[in-house]
Amino acid sequence: MNEGLIPSRYAKALYKFATEKGSAQKVYNELGDLVNSFSTHPALGKAMGNPALPARDKEQLLATAMGGNPDDSLLRFVRLVIRNRRESFMRAIALTYQSIYREANNIARITVVTAVTLGSEVLDKIKALMQSKTDKTLEFVYVTDPSIIGGFILKVDSMQLDASVNNELKKLRLKLINSK
Repeated sequence: MNEGLIPSRYAKALYKFATEKGSAQKVYNELGDLVNSFSTHPALGKAMGNPALPARDKEQLLATAMGGNPDDSLLRFVRLVIRNRRESFMRAIALTYQSIYREANNIARITVVTAVTLGSEVLDKIKALMQSKTDKTLEFVYVTDPSIIGGFILKVDSMQLDASVNNELKKLRLKLINSK
């Protein structure tokens, strides 16, 4: 079965179920915690793919990764996923659920990446500028990444504007290589 199809089917089912139970936003927030846990603890993904780890332990790991006390709808869903042996797809299911939720609730995710920390007034100006360009609710994420050297990277949902020094250096390098 297609690896994109499995997370999509499960995420759609979870969204429908959570919406009917009135807990779609709580599930969205808890799955956000889960995605962050997968990012900060790569061993979590390995544990989900480990067939020797008992289902009860996997359930407990996922519950802890979602903040310790997940919504009942989400906990029932996790049990279903584990029973169907699809726990290795939990990160992808969570990401797909977040996309479905954002689309259904008219939310745009804005990510700003800079090399140095920006002050709160600059971030507020960026937020205001982005809000003036859309009628969607904004979910604003700010990241500092010194590897971009300077400039910024702006991501709006699936679009990206890369005005970083690192990107400009890569472009210059490619021009020099291709001009031989």
